[in-house]
Amino acid sequence: MNPNPFLGVLLHSIGGLAAASFYIPYKRVRRWSWESYWLVGGFFSWILAPWIVSMLVCPNLIPLIGAAPVKAVFWSYFFGLLWGIGGLTFGLSMRYLGMSLGYALALGFCAAFGTIIPPIFTGKFSGLVETASGQMVLLGVLVCLSGIAVCGKAGVRKENELSADAKKATIKEFNFAKGLWVAIFAGVMSACMAFGIAAGKPIAALAVHQGTPAIWQNSPVYIVIFAGGFTTNLIWCVYLNIKNCTGRDYISSPGSPILLNYIFSALAGVAWYMQFMFYGMGTTQMGKYDFSSWTIHMAFIIVFSSIWGLIFREWRGASKRTHLLVFAGIAALVLSTLVVGYGNYLAK
Repeated sequence: MNPNPFLGVLLHSIGGLAAASFYIPYKRVRRWSWESYWLVGGFFSWILAPWIVSMLVCPNLIPLIGAAPVKAVFWSYFFGLLWGIGGLTFGLSMRYLGMSLGYALALGFCAAFGTIIPPIFTGKFSGLVETASGQMVLLGVLVCLSGIAVCGKAGVRKENELSADAKKATIKEFNFAKGLWVAIFAGVMSACMAFGIAAGKPIAALAVHQGTPAIWQNSPVYIVIFAGGFTTNLIWCVYLNIKNCTGRDYISSPGSPILLNYIFSALAGVAWYMQFMFYGMGTTQMGKYDFSSWTIHMAFIIVFSSIWGLIFREWRGASKRTHLLVFAGIAALVLSTLVVGYGNYLAK
């Protein structure tokens, strides 16, 4: 297959739009607890969608999974468990910070840690410091952290400028301090997705060998990784269902439109899965520019989530200076992904 970087960027943009939009259907869920609609959406995004897509594009999927190297399956699932914790807390960051600030902070930390953790883990961090490409990557991380700091400053100003009623008018559970800590943790744990995909490369290679089109080679890998993520979220959400006595949401919650709640949760879950479906397709088209895939993906998500934040008027009532701060912070985050991408380009 001849790579097509232009098509790859287009696919990454669609994935970024899906990632930035998946939380919107959850806003239409009524009288369900967070843990209930998050688990229903997770079942569609982490179990149903990966299996359905893989069965459509992978010949003999079940034998393929059975023949996959045990080590690759184990580590993909294990990193999926850890990444699932990040996904769980990522949802909480949306809950406490809203879409624009929640995405900016969580993805900013994810981009920073996703860049730094792998070389530290593999013992190659000193190589970053000693080379021009590594120094450029580290500069990108610093720009990223500065963008996070600016967004954080904007969040603090918003919290101080608006009344409790004004904040809850756009984000019902707005809590900057709680949301910040959740976003930090989400960023650290979400970086495990990169480890899961790397661990699953033998599965992807086997899929191509058995007739799966190269553009879909990551589909069976996602089955394993997302199974780990679903395990983590299932345990936590069921625990909250028991603790908060919200298990009845799934069958008969007073005053809740159950069918619509299932539909909107399913839409959110499918939209969530589409981000990685298109991301996986995009990486196969980037060719020698594949190093830039993650940074391009992050940039598109931050841009689209910022647009949604404006559409939903999450910063309504904040001062002009606060608006300028958040725009500057988001711009710095986008710039940081480009700087990291350029550093990777120098390494290539």
